[in-house]
Amino acid sequence: MDQIKIGKFIASCRKEQGMTQASLAEKLGISDRAVSKWETGKSMPDSGIMLELCDLLKINVNELLSGERIMTETYDKRTEENLLAMKREVEEKNRQMLRAEYIMAFPAVAAGVIIILSGSLVPMPVWLRVILIVSAWVMIVAVAFAAVGIEQKAGYYECGKCHHRYVPGYRQTNLAMHIGRTRYMKCPECGKRSWQKKVL
Repeated sequence: MDQIKIGKFIASCRKEQGMTQASLAEKLGISDRAVSKWETGKSMPDSGIMLELCDLLKINVNELLSGERIMTETYDKRTEENLLAMKREVEEKNRQMLRAEYIMAFPAVAAGVIIILSGSLVPMPVWLRVILIVSAWVMIVAVAFAAVGIEQKAGYYECGKCHHRYVPGYRQTNLAMHIGRTRYMKCPECGKRSWQKKVL
């Protein structure tokens, strides 16, 4: 999706409706800075307010995502293109989240292990040893919980039996046995337990 084109289209439609950035923002319950960012192509409207925005601008979501008015004969084709573009965007965001999980988890776990080994092997007062080891474990556990949260939200898990794709709850994801990003869980569709792979 061309954010610059979409931004110019939003600005044009807003002016057609006789609204300022401030008045549009007020009707949507957001800041006029957010509207300014849309119109300059720096960000996109949040999906939660897209319908309301389109209603105010007297356009449809397909036109908003295309950045132009769409003639009836090309409407279906543009809808399909926009859906594919949005799907690609979601997949890329999920990939970035999963990369962030690794970037966050590995250094933190490595640092925690080094601190635990240092606290166990290097001569020091007992109170300092306890503080180092407990602090390292707290850091490792906190990072592990955060990493599981990222993994749970990015993409789907695919059932090994019926191939149903779903997003499990945080608790289910956290408590499941796992090897990397493959977890042993119960599928909500077929009700069977299997090793389920993370897919985008």
